[in-house]
Amino acid sequence: MDLNDAFYFVQVVEKGGFSAAARFLNIPKSRLSRRVKELEDDLGVRLLQRTSRVVTATEVGEEYYRHAQEALARFEMAETAVRRKTNTVAGTVTVSCSVGMAQFGLDQILPKFLQDNPGVTVVQRASNQMEDLIKDGIDVAIRGHMDTLPDSSLIQVRLARLEWHLFASPDYLATLGSVQDPAELANQPAMVLGRPRDSHQWLLTDETGQSASVPCSVRFASDDMSTLKNAAAASLGIVALPSYVCKPEIEAGTLERALPGWTAGTPQISILMPSKRGMLPAVEEFVECLKQDLPTVLE
Repeated sequence: MDLNDAFYFVQVVEKGGFSAAARFLNIPKSRLSRRVKELEDDLGVRLLQRTSRVVTATEVGEEYYRHAQEALARFEMAETAVRRKTNTVAGTVTVSCSVGMAQFGLDQILPKFLQDNPGVTVVQRASNQMEDLIKDGIDVAIRGHMDTLPDSSLIQVRLARLEWHLFASPDYLATLGSVQDPAELANQPAMVLGRPRDSHQWLLTDETGQSASVPCSVRFASDDMSTLKNAAAASLGIVALPSYVCKPEIEAGTLERALPGWTAGTPQISILMPSKRGMLPAVEEFVECLKQDLPTVLE
């Protein structure tokens, strides 16, 4: 029996079908189907139940999948052990992150990581949409979240907690006068990250833990933080963004805190991984780089 056939079978199960697995492996679907069929013929059992729309593992297929997955993980561990002995770090790391994290966090980290690890290739997938790590073949994801992430099957490593603040241009704030209370910002024009809702609010908290909900009028909505802060610097309204994103504009004087002493959220930044077992050296090295450097960048 060819071990590659077991690998192909595992990919079909994890990706939810032949089409998705073939795209991930970058091989023809017909070849993948043929290899899995040869595996079934060698074993003398049906591992997959195929219909026109869905491919699912049979009962014996589920059992074979568990054993095959464990065996493949052990081979990965063996490769990791050899690479450590030879002090070589090579391979491809696929990382998923938001557009903002790509622009204002990883843009400072990835160039140095690649310089330090010439044998590693990084594939960055920047999107504000949540992706399935296993089905989409992602090694590492960086996520911002307010509460505990729901998928307990993933390895989660917390990195940092961010503060979001309200920002606006000095000229815009001058038109408001001295703002001391959140209510004074009610119904101000806002730059909003993501899709606008029918009614939008800033959820604010002060240093004592007091909270306030302030309605605002959406003037501009975008998935791109850079565009939003530029619009705020152009005096179009107020924007809520992570403090580190607006640090250059604060230093240059083109943006100011709209309501000092109040935050507009304190989300957690975490690393997510499908599994630590059998993790390739390149992925391990990248995760260690994130642990060491990303919290400093996000300050």
